[in-house]
Amino acid sequence: MKALTRALDALFQAITIVLLLSLAVLVVYAVASRKLGSPIPWYDEVAVVLLAWLTFYGAGLAALRRAHLGFTGLLYALPLPVRTSLFVFAEAVVFTFLAVMAWYGWDVLKVMRYDALITLPWVPVALVQSVIPIGCGLFILAHAISLPGAWVVLRAGQDPERLHIEDAIAEAERERDRAS
Repeated sequence: MKALTRALDALFQAITIVLLLSLAVLVVYAVASRKLGSPIPWYDEVAVVLLAWLTFYGAGLAALRRAHLGFTGLLYALPLPVRTSLFVFAEAVVFTFLAVMAWYGWDVLKVMRYDALITLPWVPVALVQSVIPIGCGLFILAHAISLPGAWVVLRAGQDPERLHIEDAIAEAERERDRAS
């Protein structure tokens, strides 16, 4: 399982980095082109697509690392039976929502199979929209892989955010002591 987690983490990181760099290069190129008096007509459409893809694949990376925003302080303050019940409910909501979104994302691909981007007619809209079912599927996989670890931490009553903060403070104190 750890090998799968590492491989999926590396895949998400690679995809996210490529998309982020592509978007950054595109924005710089578009600004320079506009300043030189020859704006590129397809910039807006492609930038929106890259941002959507970055959002979906970045969300998968955050899911794998259990790094999405949450209310862990509140959750971990609750008694164990309530905490576990809320955890199970929240996980069921997440998986259900993503499954429904992937299902309907797949339906969108069927509807859009003959359409193309306006400024780049050789790019099919189905390719652009494929991020919905693929991203949701990868998010489900990432969330499922991270679920057992999250369950163990939840049952132990260790707030991961609090532990992270304590680790960061300890590291900062070690650095301060080394510097002095």
